[in-house]
Amino acid sequence: MRILVLGGTAFLSAEIVRQAVAAGHDVTCLARGSAAQPPEGAQWLRADRSLGANAYDGATGVWDEVIDVARDTVQATDALDALADRAGHWTFVSSCSVYADHSTPGETEDAALLPPLPAGTVSAPENYGESKSAIEQATLAAAAAKAHLCRAGLISGPGDTTDRYGYWPARFARDNGPVVVPDIPGHATQVIDVRDLALWILHAAEKGVTGALNALGDQVPFSDYLEGSKAAAGYQGEVLTAPEDWLVDHGVDYWAGPDSLPLWLPPGHDGFCTRSNMAARAAGLTTRPWQETVADTLEDERRRGLNRRRKAGLAPATEARLVEELRRSV
Repeated sequence: MRILVLGGTAFLSAEIVRQAVAAGHDVTCLARGSAAQPPEGAQWLRADRSLGANAYDGATGVWDEVIDVARDTVQATDALDALADRAGHWTFVSSCSVYADHSTPGETEDAALLPPLPAGTVSAPENYGESKSAIEQATLAAAAAKAHLCRAGLISGPGDTTDRYGYWPARFARDNGPVVVPDIPGHATQVIDVRDLALWILHAAEKGVTGALNALGDQVPFSDYLEGSKAAAGYQGEVLTAPEDWLVDHGVDYWAGPDSLPLWLPPGHDGFCTRSNMAARAAGLTTRPWQETVADTLEDERRRGLNRRRKAGLAPATEARLVEELRRSV
């Protein structure tokens, strides 16, 4: 296939390119390349999408597949205007953040969506779900019969720079000091390995899969994920379990960000990591054992440095303070 990847230099889009090149496809990346270059073997069309529709002037000819991971509504719409009529199949990598409700477990692709971001509103982290919803709507308007809306969940694996899924195996590997964990043993985690997601996107393109599909891993109880992380790291220290309300009272954040406990969700999110992936599985999605993702993520964490400053998770000083305060409260 002749494939155009809008991006191709970071995490998921770079993994798509690597796999597509390895499979023998003719791959072009349209990207600025300001932070990284596309993987070896791909053609590089240097362009800055923020400059408008002219960014796509060099993407001439007919494309068997166009893959867009955009979160900016203007850039996504410009790409559709310039390329949709010359694409045999169009993949938009959306997100399960487009769903309006995260409280109900087991929801499928038929669940209600957030209203699309109004035209003229700047895309920002605070309206991420609405932006993705707007791009889905634009994609269907421009390429309905050939559009795959790939609604990804939390993506992890080697190269993940969000520091969320990798926090726990990295923390257990860092040292054998006490580790503070939230008291949520039965809560679900649901992660898809970036390598499996890239493979699914290419498979769907080759087979002409269309429509909205949840690209998710299977559900894994938080307690199992912690035990798997401890085993991968060889951790032999003490685990201190803290009640959720205690953590909130002591300034620990949910999910992500500095001084957070990753994968711990706030109330009202029982459905966030329990969405159905059955439709995508029926269409060909396959995933590796989650333990493999943990092990490979830890290997990547070691390469990047277990003591580095993280985007998500507790800083060592914060954890030490919490350990002391937690012990005093017992």
